Amino acid sequence: MHMARRKISVIGAGNVGASLAQFLAVRELGDIYLFDVVDGVPEGKALDMREGAPHWGYDSAVVGFTTTDKDAYKHLAGSDVIVVTAGLARKPGMSRDDLLNKNLQIMKDVGENIKKHAPDAVIVVVSNPADIMAYALQKITGADPSKVMGLGGALDSARFRTFLAMELGVSVEDVNAFVIGGHGDDMVPFIRYSSVAGIPISNLLSKEKIEEIVKRTRFGGGEIVNFLKTGSAFYAPGASIRAMVESVILDKKRVIPCAAHLTGTHGKHYGADGLFIGVPIKIGADGVEHIYDMDFNAEEKELWDKTAASVRENAQKVDRFLSQ
Repeated sequence: MHMARRKISVIGAGNVGASLAQFLAVRELGDIYLFDVVDGVPEGKALDMREGAPHWGYDSAVVGFTTTDKDAYKHLAGSDVIVVTAGLARKPGMSRDDLLNKNLQIMKDVGENIKKHAPDAVIVVVSNPADIMAYALQKITGADPSKVMGLGGALDSARFRTFLAMELGVSVEDVNAFVIGGHGDDMVPFIRYSSVAGIPISNLLSKEKIEEIVKRTRFGGGEIVNFLKTGSAFYAPGASIRAMVESVILDKKRVIPCAAHLTGTHGKHYGADGLFIGVPIKIGADGVEHIYDMDFNAEEKELWDKTAASVRENAQKVDRFLSQ
């Protein structure tokens, strides 16, 4: 019996999209379709990856399409998962609001094409700020909200785990730590629920040291931007998105903190009804298959309320933009 390979589309073939495409191909998770607005870039990068396949040993097809060609997006059809990394980076003199409006314009175009060609795909949103772009894309595509999730905690948690492992001199595999809330400077690293092989980190590190690591996690993206000067992180984001996509494609049921749509009892519990915001979720073939409710102590609740307020404020900007 002939089994067709799974199909994963990546919209945006910049550093994040291209690194992700490579990681997906190496894992042989499916055929990879790469889309970008810059003429020739997706085709060139896809061909380059394909030519490395004999040494990697993967048979996944990697193909690219330039989206200035109106028909390019028809190749989204049949996608199991679509990852959206398209968007502008902030340039000097640009406010976050300028960036938000420009990126919403891009989301509108991308969202309308997803709706037209692949309405049933699970959508992973990476474009910044990811919780807000997930909110916008769900509205634009009209997709079932459980089929849409945003990068955030998956990457922030990886950074948190890395810094803890480096500090303690232990394997990252035994460090379990997670970060929830908006993917921004007011994210909430969860100390109480972070451990090394089950041993709480508060038993292993001083309060000061933990504070230092939390701060480094919050500004982890900025630290890399300061080194690179002309761009932002892409290897760790690519690896984090790969974990999310793999959990969908292989129906692994991984529990990873990601931006998900909160409504009903979960929305009430978190005081974030109708928003997309980072919480621990179970990711499977259907997308967001379960949302876990976390109980906060007073200090955590204060941090959570702050991050939820800033996500809500941006969601209102999206609503204004979409009602124009």
